[in-house]
Amino acid sequence: MRTAPAIHPYQDPSRPVDERVADLLARMTLEEKAGLLFHTMIPMHADGRPVEAADGDDPDFPADTTGLIGRQGINHFNLVGTAEPRRLAEWHNAVQRIAADTRLGIPVTVSTDPRHSFTLNIGASVRAGAFSAWPEAIGLAAVRDPELVHRFADIARQEYLAVGLRVALHPQIDLATEPRWSRQLGTFGADAALTSELVRAYIRGFQGERLGPDSVATMVKHFPGGGPQKDGEDPHFPHGKEQVYPGGLRELHLAPFRAAIAAGAAQMMPYYGQPIGTDWEEVGFGFNRGVVTGLLREQLGFDGIVCTDWGLLNDDEILGEPHQARAWGVEHLTVAERAAKALDAGVDQFGGEECPEVVVELVRSGRIDEGRIDRSVRRLLREKFVLGLFDERRFVDPDAAEETVGRADFRAAGAAAQRRSLTVLTNRDRTLPVTRTAPRLYTEGLDPAAVARYGRPAATPAGADLAVLRLFTPYEHRENRFESMFHSGRLDFPADELAAVLRVLDAVPTVVLINLERPAVIPEIAERAAAVIADWGADDEAMLDVVFGRARAEGRLPFELPRSMAAVEASRPDVPHDTADPVFPFGAGLDLEGPPA
Repeated sequence: MRTAPAIHPYQDPSRPVDERVADLLARMTLEEKAGLLFHTMIPMHADGRPVEAADGDDPDFPADTTGLIGRQGINHFNLVGTAEPRRLAEWHNAVQRIAADTRLGIPVTVSTDPRHSFTLNIGASVRAGAFSAWPEAIGLAAVRDPELVHRFADIARQEYLAVGLRVALHPQIDLATEPRWSRQLGTFGADAALTSELVRAYIRGFQGERLGPDSVATMVKHFPGGGPQKDGEDPHFPHGKEQVYPGGLRELHLAPFRAAIAAGAAQMMPYYGQPIGTDWEEVGFGFNRGVVTGLLREQLGFDGIVCTDWGLLNDDEILGEPHQARAWGVEHLTVAERAAKALDAGVDQFGGEECPEVVVELVRSGRIDEGRIDRSVRRLLREKFVLGLFDERRFVDPDAAEETVGRADFRAAGAAAQRRSLTVLTNRDRTLPVTRTAPRLYTEGLDPAAVARYGRPAATPAGADLAVLRLFTPYEHRENRFESMFHSGRLDFPADELAAVLRVLDAVPTVVLINLERPAVIPEIAERAAAVIADWGADDEAMLDVVFGRARAEGRLPFELPRSMAAVEASRPDVPHDTADPVFPFGAGLDLEGPPA
């Protein structure tokens, strides 16, 4: 699809980007500038149509796409949900046509949470669906191979570009130093040096050596490192707002962000956390001038876009339930006062919000100077121009989207990575790899159709040659629907669940496959299982291929596995590998015989 002929300098692709930015900025009203400062969530219909006010309210995500773009001037959107590639492309083009019909025709920038793995969390990730399926980020860290991370990021970039997704709301490079914290699956683990090495490869895979029309911009999070959460609770919620550094390792948590900035990260997201007991002001990082301007801008030299985490200003509803604004330390301020404090802190955009009228009133009242707004608008416009959104990248080709997303070689690369990432922790009596032909298999948590390709089903452990159990890290069930997606709290199995597992382990040699979204406490299982394999996002076939020697597992633990909850509770949240006498230390993992990797 061709764009209209150039009328004004900003529409002329032959002119320098800075000249085009200056020309467009000079033509914008205050209301249009304010709209750029909001990066909100938006749904789509499964058939590729934008969701409009006339469609009736979705109970979870109501929307008025044309109103947001045309009346409010908002043109940065975080797409929630998914659809077939053709429909995603058609939705993107429909949204761009709405934007093209506005007064200045400023194109929309569409962002996404990670959508290449196995986890669904409306606040953090989308299942792969039609996209190639890979291990979670922590599984890439288990392989410890920057070339694999670069390959993943390059494939994800191509799939995103095909459907018009231009900002990755990742990588998440917090250090996973608090074993109970719910967000570890999206990190590269607890080690600062490994995380720093992998984030460089990740950013270059998405962005290239420099940002351009073939790039997907990365929004690195959560500055200045969200791992040290008090009691491992998450600051999406009031009871998890405190971020603490009892071990004095604040600087360690900054190391990955230094690497990200050096690699050219386009955007940065401060976390919700409220630092306690430091020399920083005790307000959430999105409101914290000492952190955003003093540390990120001035000390670390970052001049890209700073976008707050989602929902700092307004109380809202998530999944039909009331949800408090994550305005930790400034809960007493009005919405306008919170916005002013965040702008004073140095942020450019408000994530998950859609109230540009608040910024307009702050300027008209004299509380915020329009020149301050212009500084952020320049950054936001410049990225749109650099990404080619005003020119050749405004629209995408639905046919190419169908051909590119989930391409056979992309799926094969993801499947191979799943197998490589699996981490063998124990292998007593050389149980693995299983070489017996068609053994009788008792299984729990696995698809019977997948199991049938490896052995004969057994109805009970007593009738089996081998048991294979698929387990998941325990967590505490929370009543709030949104919070229930953030698996937090205890890491040990309840007594009745553990007893049921141990009965199988005592009845027949058993391979335990455990998904480690957090560091599970499994000393009894580790002692009595014939073999234990950790997975970080893998399908049943990938895991059984390793069990039966058809693929080689290469993973190493990206964090330690604690021996008890007492050891977890005694550890310091900001210190990696800090639990006493872990069952498995950081870096644990065994090599098995198998086909070449």
